[in-house]
Amino acid sequence: MDLTGEAASHPIPPRDRPEPGRLTAVTVGEQVIAVANVGGTYYAFQDACTHEECPLSDGDLDGHVVICHCHGGEFDVRTGKPLDGPVYRPLRTFGVTGDGGDVRLML
Repeated sequence: MDLTGEAASHPIPPRDRPEPGRLTAVTVGEQVIAVANVGGTYYAFQDACTHEECPLSDGDLDGHVVICHCHGGEFDVRTGKPLDGPVYRPLRTFGVTGDGGDVRLML
């Protein structure tokens, strides 16, 4: 958020955008954000798993579900809701706007 309380917009350059069915990590300032591409739609969420802070961008993406590579915790990338495994706290999610030409992360 900026000083007015509005979400700050940060571009995601094409080289940093994951291919469909893939994950990547994007660093904005000191925050590391995981970005998932589900069928051409981008979703952004905290990269640290809420179980033991393993990077979710190193995990697997199965449809709308990210699976942590450390202990198998599963989250819905659309909502951050924990689905299975040793996780019970949700992920923080972030808005993503735009299309293939101009994709922006809203923090």
